[in-house]
Amino acid sequence: MAAADQKPLGSGFHAKSEPHEILADIDLTGKTAIITGGYSGIGLETTRALTEAGATVIVPVRDPAKAEENLSTIEGDISSAKMDLADLDSVRGFASSVYDSIESLDLLINNAGIMACPLERVRPGWESQFGVNHMGHFALTKALLPLLEKASAPRVVALSSVAHKRNGILWDDIQFEKTDYNKWVAYAQAKSANALFANALSRRMQAFGGRAFSVHPGGIFTPLQRHLPVEEQVELGWLNKDGSVPPAVAEIFKTPAQGCTTSLWAATSPLLNDMPGVYCEDCDVAQLMGEDSLPYQHCAPHITVNDDAERLWEISEELLTSA
Repeated sequence: MAAADQKPLGSGFHAKSEPHEILADIDLTGKTAIITGGYSGIGLETTRALTEAGATVIVPVRDPAKAEENLSTIEGDISSAKMDLADLDSVRGFASSVYDSIESLDLLINNAGIMACPLERVRPGWESQFGVNHMGHFALTKALLPLLEKASAPRVVALSSVAHKRNGILWDDIQFEKTDYNKWVAYAQAKSANALFANALSRRMQAFGGRAFSVHPGGIFTPLQRHLPVEEQVELGWLNKDGSVPPAVAEIFKTPAQGCTTSLWAATSPLLNDMPGVYCEDCDVAQLMGEDSLPYQHCAPHITVNDDAERLWEISEELLTSA
């Protein structure tokens, strides 16, 4: 991947394309997908769309009761198993259970995540946004790679965010052990990590015909905002003081169904066959940011640096080994 690869391909879709448009000509019968967070928000809509296209979907769940209730609204071949991205033993246990139930894995969509939460640490002391959003998915993907390798042209989709533009990896203090914690800096770091992860992973999947991509789903009101009080969302301009959504925000924000479409496009589009590791938004490859880019669009150069992607991969390997 190179910065020059970050330019739209002319997919024919747009920011508010619907799932049925993306998958209109896609038959996923016989394909198996795993979707983290696939029982809530845009993850639930991703599960719905892939099952409607014929895929068998496995959903790792942290809250089995909520998952059972939400997934009961979808008809199709869906199963779930307990997993918590903050607990590496849980991640390994889920991966082991998957090996007992399937022979290969066609799609892995690393959709789950947390955003702008207070400082918390997950075992063995990782800052929680980096630990859950990046390291939990890193551990899961590593564990499932042999199953991906057995599939034909498998794909991994890592959900990043336009928030990555704020900052990259804090190489000297990833876990906020020496510097003051800032929840938005931590979130930006985690989302940059998701994009760099896809960059590095795609190189490792090329040997068996696989691809990895990162995506910005867009602005969507989902449970991801659970750590943000209404007052802060008002300050950010997302809500009016009475809790209503300003017309300008409504124009930009997507429904949860529209929010899953870039993931669906990255998981299935033949246009991406020769575009390993790129960052996508609005159902196309994202443009590299420039002086005229709006805050909520385009791709920062720092997530296109292959050397940084490899550096993060090596650090993540070391963290996983010592955990």
